Amino acid sequence: MKHNHLPVNLNLNVRGLETSATLRINEISNRLISEGKRVYKFGLGQSPFPVPETVVEALRQNAHQKDYLPVKGLYELRKAVSGFNYRHQGIDTDPEDILIGPGSKELIFLLQLVYYGDLLIPTPSWVSYSPQARIIGRHVHWIPASPGNNWRMSPELLDMVCRDDPDRPRVVILNYPSNPTGNTYPVERLKLLAQVARKYKVILISDEIYGMIHHNGQHVSIARYYPEGTIISSGLSKWCGAGGWRLGTFSFPPNLRWLLDAMSSAASETFTSTSAPIQFAAVTAFNGNSEIDEYLRQSRRILKALAKYMTESFEAANIMVPQADGGFYLFPDFSHYREKMKLRGIFTSNEMCNAILKDTGVAMLPGSEFGLAPGELVSRMAYVDFNGAEALNTAAAEWAEKKLNGTFVQACCPRIAEGTRALIEWMKGL
Repeated sequence: MKHNHLPVNLNLNVRGLETSATLRINEISNRLISEGKRVYKFGLGQSPFPVPETVVEALRQNAHQKDYLPVKGLYELRKAVSGFNYRHQGIDTDPEDILIGPGSKELIFLLQLVYYGDLLIPTPSWVSYSPQARIIGRHVHWIPASPGNNWRMSPELLDMVCRDDPDRPRVVILNYPSNPTGNTYPVERLKLLAQVARKYKVILISDEIYGMIHHNGQHVSIARYYPEGTIISSGLSKWCGAGGWRLGTFSFPPNLRWLLDAMSSAASETFTSTSAPIQFAAVTAFNGNSEIDEYLRQSRRILKALAKYMTESFEAANIMVPQADGGFYLFPDFSHYREKMKLRGIFTSNEMCNAILKDTGVAMLPGSEFGLAPGELVSRMAYVDFNGAEALNTAAAEWAEKKLNGTFVQACCPRIAEGTRALIEWMKGL
């Protein structure tokens, strides 16, 4: 029987839209591994650490929970998130001003959907902020940053953008510790950014998904300095190792409850509510306990040691890296090797990453995916390709009284060491 092909009628905003770069590189890496190739997975930023056992046990105990929960989220969980905000940042949030969603990514998308305004993000920024705005049809304004200021958003440039049309509604997303750079903001810079945000009455989303894995445990929320206009975005994926659980949180100031209510209405017509067993288990995570405190302490030690090891290795090979303060990302700049790469026909960060993956098995993302110009020879590396459970156990036992160093990295995170070495050797061999 002959079938007539149905016409392709796609929303113009999604025509040509590809799979998220982070998910795409993970799929490519897994395919190459299945073909028997050696791959060092520096692409997808997935926590290597297991979910703390007390949180896993809470999920086991609540696997029977099957009812639809309130759209805003389980009250006990919103109360736990409120306590979490107060313990760690001294921010007093009413449980009624907290929204639970299936990942902070979904909540950021919903906010862009219901709030009418432009999106302002620094260059570079996480790969999904801009595509989300494109899907919805929002205007995106990139605020350029540079290696000279560790790729941080400039208060002066933010002011310059806003003062052209001071009453225009805007959303600013500030993500720190940063994906893709790993750096954070000094308190004085946060205060200056807060002043600009207040001056122009912007809605500020403080994406603090990596806040709890600041390498020194010293994360400071900008909501302390702009409480009336800041929404704190967090979740379980990074500090609790539970990316696949898909649970995110938005904490609103009281005067933005109208925005929370609008998002809640949109949520009721889309995802309805977040998985019930996951929400019940998350109460334990956000309430915290001594096991989770130790888990975080050891996680920070390991990530800090890895960042130091890789940064020192790269800089010794004339590969410059911004200081990494938290999370599990580095943003190395390979421009020292630009002329040698030109001889290989490599002119863009995308061509560079493709050649490196083909020749060495090191999988990473080009800077162009994060808003940089194609010709900037920068990449993002997620240093997560190691056995997190084994690293935690070793750090807490044999290395409990010792500073984690290169010996620890080579013994407990060998793929990180091998991948770093392979990348440096490729550069030097150009």
